[in-house]
Amino acid sequence: MSEKIARFIMAFLGAIVGFVVANSLSEVFKLTQRPMVTQIIVYVIGVLLFAIIFYLLFKPLFKFLKAVTGKAIEALQEFALMDIIHGTVGLIVGFVLAFLISQPLYRISIPYIGNLLIPLISIVMYLALGYLGLRIATRDKEEWSTAFSKLKINTKEKNQKKEKQSLKILDTSVIIDGRIIDIFHAGFMEGYIMIPIFVLEELQHIADSENNLRRQKGRRGLDVLNQIQDTYGSRVEVTTERYPDTEEVDSKILRMAKELGAKVVTNDYNLNKVAAVQNIEVLNINELANAVKPVVIPGEEMSVRIIKDGNQSNQGLGYLDDGTMIVVEGGKRYIGQQVSTEVTSVIQTAAGKMIFVKMKDGLPN
Repeated sequence: MSEKIARFIMAFLGAIVGFVVANSLSEVFKLTQRPMVTQIIVYVIGVLLFAIIFYLLFKPLFKFLKAVTGKAIEALQEFALMDIIHGTVGLIVGFVLAFLISQPLYRISIPYIGNLLIPLISIVMYLALGYLGLRIATRDKEEWSTAFSKLKINTKEKNQKKEKQSLKILDTSVIIDGRIIDIFHAGFMEGYIMIPIFVLEELQHIADSENNLRRQKGRRGLDVLNQIQDTYGSRVEVTTERYPDTEEVDSKILRMAKELGAKVVTNDYNLNKVAAVQNIEVLNINELANAVKPVVIPGEEMSVRIIKDGNQSNQGLGYLDDGTMIVVEGGKRYIGQQVSTEVTSVIQTAAGKMIFVKMKDGLPN
């Protein structure tokens, strides 16, 4: 059934070719000037003749194509799949180059010849460059494979280096503090996060403490840790390395950070100093909080609620919403009141920022 359909298609193609040939002959011999019957006979003879020729040629042509494709398949079976892929890519590249080079040639017109030779030159270029691309791709396949392998290795090494640079280790203090989860939500904690098993054990130990305050802090730290793992689990890893030859948890954290080239996230002032001595990069939550506090300058007016007396005589203390301490000179007698003040100086300490103000006109708001 399929062979009959193929024969019919072949005959139909032959009829189309016959029509085209008859039309060409009609123009060459000016058959349009002859009677209509003559033109119809020419077209009918051309269509029928070529349809019969193509119909009869189908069987030998089919056998020829079948034999050629069979030999081609047998030949291809001797080659590896990668050889075929390399050869195909090289052949396509050669054809593309031939196309780009041959296009400008069609604009060249040779005297007495015109551009009759251009198609022949183009065919030669397609064959030559196609064969050249095929030979280069198959001959240098090992070099291509090596180049691609190096590219993959370099990409992998770059990714590993990038991951290593963005690796961060959370210590116990920053987990108990709780602000780390807000920093995560704000998108400022990128990269991979490591939580050492000994930090987790210390949190559990604090949560089991008999001291009520320590127990609450430990439980809050475990809750924060669970939130981080639930929300950012794909970026969080709990390590099992314990470093049994090192006793203190802080020392273990610094040792791990040094081995992995990681940054330590903490708000422990002493750990920060020790890490700086050992050239370990630290991300201090307190420093981040201080960095985003509002900036005030001497002479600026502020409204402060005095909560308690200060260390020096006649001083009162107040606080901003972010916890920044405000020392009010002469504010002791206004404890519990909201007063108008003027900034005199700002001091940055390791514990945070302190703002010194004086009473404005000495009167409350």
